Amino acid sequence: MLENVNLKRKLSREEYGEALPRLQSRLYDLEKDCWDHKVPSVILFEGWDAAGKGSAVSALTQRLDPRGFKLHSVNLPRTFEQSRPWLWRFWLRAPNRGEMVIFDQSWYLRVMRERVEGRVPETAWRAAFSDILDFERMLADDGTVMVKLFLHISRKEQKRRFEAMEADPLEAWRITKEDWARHKKYDLYLAAAEEMLERTESEYAPWTIVEATSRRWATKRIFETIIEALEKRLGEKASPRRVSDDEARKDADLRNAMASLEPAEAEAEGEA
Repeated sequence: MLENVNLKRKLSREEYGEALPRLQSRLYDLEKDCWDHKVPSVILFEGWDAAGKGSAVSALTQRLDPRGFKLHSVNLPRTFEQSRPWLWRFWLRAPNRGEMVIFDQSWYLRVMRERVEGRVPETAWRAAFSDILDFERMLADDGTVMVKLFLHISRKEQKRRFEAMEADPLEAWRITKEDWARHKKYDLYLAAAEEMLERTESEYAPWTIVEATSRRWATKRIFETIIEALEKRLGEKASPRRVSDDEARKDADLRNAMASLEPAEAEAEGEA
């Protein structure tokens, strides 16, 4: 599955600058529509270390109404959480009516990092697949829009990004020994990801594999995927697209002018 993904997809800065204002404006309108019509949604980000999940979340939330969404950055369970059913902490973060909840990593840690690093026995992570399907089915049956995004980069690209961040005094703190240790296990994580995607794909909670070598391409694809899912759920309740070409062009011109002031990079697409 993942080996067949075209990781060479790119988007120029100009195309990105023109597309982003329309996408952000449309998502803002849909966020309000979901709030008005009590439609909850879950936007879930998974993928490789340094694949750009943080950058994507930042672009996604930049122009949303902060009253309409919550963001959860998920890590391995803490001690007191380990004494409860493993999905307990995620039930507590389920969206309220009309609310959008964004997960930067999620319950899939159980069948990815916890599995590969041997933090849970095999019986536990195997049982987690059916637990996840039941959990997502209950959320979907309750009216929640489920958008699951897996940001995919190659082993070579991950190494390049790690080295670039380590070489930057302002970014070096982000790369740890644990990151490099997981990088060495890329093939093990790849096998786990393949099984995860296959066994947790469903009609009510489908996966979207995002080609993330190009940050701009990935961001545009993420916006389009979320917008499509919300429009499908809202149907006739979705507000019409309201941004005129003139408004979008002014916004795009401003973004391009700001981007031209940034230091030139060999290929800025490789940002984490």
